[in-house]
Amino acid sequence: MAVLDQPGADELRFDVPLYTQVDASRALAMPPRTFATWAQGYERRRPGRPPVIGQPLITYRPPARNGDPSIPFVGLAEAAFLASLRAAGVPLQRIRPALELVRDRLGVEHALASQRLYTDGADLLWEVTDRDEDTRAEAKKLVVLRNGQYVFRKVVEDRLRGIQYAADGFAYSLVLPDYEVAIVIADPNINFGRPSFARNGVPVDVVVGQVHAGDPIDEVAADFRLSVDEVTEAVFRAERVG
Repeated sequence: MAVLDQPGADELRFDVPLYTQVDASRALAMPPRTFATWAQGYERRRPGRPPVIGQPLITYRPPARNGDPSIPFVGLAEAAFLASLRAAGVPLQRIRPALELVRDRLGVEHALASQRLYTDGADLLWEVTDRDEDTRAEAKKLVVLRNGQYVFRKVVEDRLRGIQYAADGFAYSLVLPDYEVAIVIADPNINFGRPSFARNGVPVDVVVGQVHAGDPIDEVAADFRLSVDEVTEAVFRAERVG
């Protein structure tokens, strides 16, 4: 019997589509339509006006068939950064050109998943908005001057702390948002990136599935060595984000 080669760690992070757009948006607790504009861009036409075109912001691999995964882990990590800006109340269309300039200034592929964005991104974002008062007004919601250097505000920084970086400077693991009790991660080397409890590596959908199948929450919690509160939170979140 032939043994198929398994993807390497780098291939899993950068090249192998692991998520559908809907699954990725659920992992980040955000609207699927918004995620789709980040992955594939958009074009909006209004009568009598030139079209408004937004380029893709994250890594996307066109699927062979409808419904197949199209987002590799690095794309999810890039989206996690953008979601942190969105959590600060900044509409990304207001700062899209600035973000594109920041990516160019960093000079690396997958810049939005780079540790350099965490360390240098706030300074760069402030710098590239110096000629546009409207964009700078939005940047003020994202960055603050601290000890002579612009850094991301707490609402953004708290999200970014959940991104872990490998020795090559790019994300390899994410703590997913919208959990207060459980710690849920996405790591391509754990269950091929499926959202999983950090405590035991069990996929969240397996636990939620057992509750939806009718098993009592306390029994499911005991079976998977989780607290009742962790299981309850996971079920409520799954139902809330669809």
